[in-house]
Amino acid sequence: MLNGAPPAEVDNSAGPPPGRWAQAIERLRRSPVAFPLAVLVAGAMLAISELGYRQSSGQLDSLVRMGRDRLELTKISRSITDAETNQRGYLLTGRADHLGPYRQARDELEQRQQTLEANYLRRGRQASLAELRKLRTLIDDKFVEMQLVIDLHDQGRHEAALSMLQFDRGGELMRGIRSQIDTLLESENQAIGAGIASVFDTLMLNRIGVASMSAISLLVLGMYLRQRRTNDLQQDEQQRLIQAERDRLEAQVQLRTQELTELTRHLETAREDERARLARELHDELGALLTAAKLDVARMRPKMQQDLPDQMPRLAHLVETLNSGIALKRRIIEDLRPSTLSNLGLKAALEILCNEFADRSGLPVAVAIEALPLSPSAELTAFRLVQESFTNIGKYANARQVSVSLDIEDSWAHLVVRDDGDGFDTRRMGLKKHGLVGMRYRVEAEQGRLVVDSAPGRGTAVQAWLPMTL
Repeated sequence: MLNGAPPAEVDNSAGPPPGRWAQAIERLRRSPVAFPLAVLVAGAMLAISELGYRQSSGQLDSLVRMGRDRLELTKISRSITDAETNQRGYLLTGRADHLGPYRQARDELEQRQQTLEANYLRRGRQASLAELRKLRTLIDDKFVEMQLVIDLHDQGRHEAALSMLQFDRGGELMRGIRSQIDTLLESENQAIGAGIASVFDTLMLNRIGVASMSAISLLVLGMYLRQRRTNDLQQDEQQRLIQAERDRLEAQVQLRTQELTELTRHLETAREDERARLARELHDELGALLTAAKLDVARMRPKMQQDLPDQMPRLAHLVETLNSGIALKRRIIEDLRPSTLSNLGLKAALEILCNEFADRSGLPVAVAIEALPLSPSAELTAFRLVQESFTNIGKYANARQVSVSLDIEDSWAHLVVRDDGDGFDTRRMGLKKHGLVGMRYRVEAEQGRLVVDSAPGRGTAVQAWLPMTL
């Protein structure tokens, strides 16, 4: 037994027990040479990969250049054939349009030979360069022969031109040219074959190096994964605890949000009830007092006209003051609890509210309001939103014109109050904008949505989407 371990844990044929492996891994992980060793292995892999890439890249680049040289040789062969074909066509038909392609082929041949010669010089291929110069000599002789035949034909010496063709000097030159091109192509094929073999050798070297480094990496990875498995189990347990805590917090947030929504609805209902109570008291108590005072003044008027005519201007001023008080009382009552909303509906109430704001502020108000089926609480929310918007416009906007619209958008009632005033930065609105925050919570309490679109110098648009009743 090793270290007092029970017999079941000892297996000499299978190597050290798992505990020994774990200890070795832990010692290696804590060893000061572990990190430098990993860096050295990674550097070796990068060096092998970069060396293989550079060698393969250079060899492939050389193969590409060889392929282009082969293509140039093929094009030279085709250009000579084209030149000879157009020369024969000119001699047979006498049509001058054959001379253009003939001269073009001659110019292309000169350019391609110069390109090949520059490539051979750059790559140091002296043998191929010597063969290319032999090819150039044959091509020059061929064009001299073809040009001489054309000149004899142009001079009207057809028999001399025909005799040169029958002599078959041009055929001998063409066979020599083809043979020389075949020699150059064979040389290119041999060079390409050698290059491909070199590429395969480099790839094999890279393969061996990468396989060796991969084996080392797998060994290190195996040692790492054993330690990582323990860490993963701990992380999974931590994630489970975090998720449970997150679920608990989300449930608590949802509960608090629902409570706040209910509280907002309760506060708004309480405020509206308080406004209704104040409106009733103002209508009943203050209205009765003002009406009684006005009746008393009316009864005093005849007596004062007889006995105190000089006090009649004061009496008239008192009547005007009472009338202003009655009008103020009516306006305050309407602000507290709009009777037009319950008596005439939302459309008429909003139109009256817009007209009163236009008269009071002197601003033109464009109105486009449709009669939509809304619940009483949603109608009151829409009315208060427009009312609050008018208050903000009158205080802060410095607007020149205002528009109010209510229509249907995707089965929702869409209310928009827009002005062309100074605007503001909605990102800095914060919690100090109690009117806008109150609007938002009130609309959300009705299961709707509020959007305030504004920017400095671009005006403000307050948009609300409210659900409609069926």
